[in-house]
Parts: sequence; C-alpha cells; structure tokens
Amino acid sequence: MASATEKKPPRPGEVLMTEAERRQAVDQRAANERRKQALNLQRENILSQRTSNASRRAALASALSEIEQLIKALE
Repeated sequence: MASATEKKPPRPGEVLMTEAERRQAVDQRAANERRKQALNLQRENILSQRTSNASRRAALASALSEIEQLIKALE
C-alpha cells in the first residue's frame, strides 16, 4: 500500500507541475473567467439598449461584434 506522501506517477499525457506553476495556472483561469464575465455584462448592456439614431445603432452593432469576438477568443 502506498503512503499518503508518496507521489503517484503521471498518467499518459499528463504534465507534472510545480506548486507555483499550478497556482499560476489557477490564477490565469480565474482572470480569464472574470474577463469573460465582464465582457458578457458589456454584451448584455449593449443588447438592452434601444435607440432610433442610426449612427448610435451602428456604433452599438460594432461594439457588440467586437465584444463577441473577444468572448470567442477567451473560450
């Protein structure tokens, strides 16, 4: 029986990471999730706006397109 402190061999295709690397990866994932959440809030805000001004509508459409591209890039 293996002791609790004994390290298990990595599974095929699994990469061993140091504690610092693991922490950095977790922090990066959290930052990406926060960024994605902020972009989704901006997207919802744009979608909720109504205007009869054609140039304002064009600006909102452009902003929506840009935000959706950024969201896709984070996925």
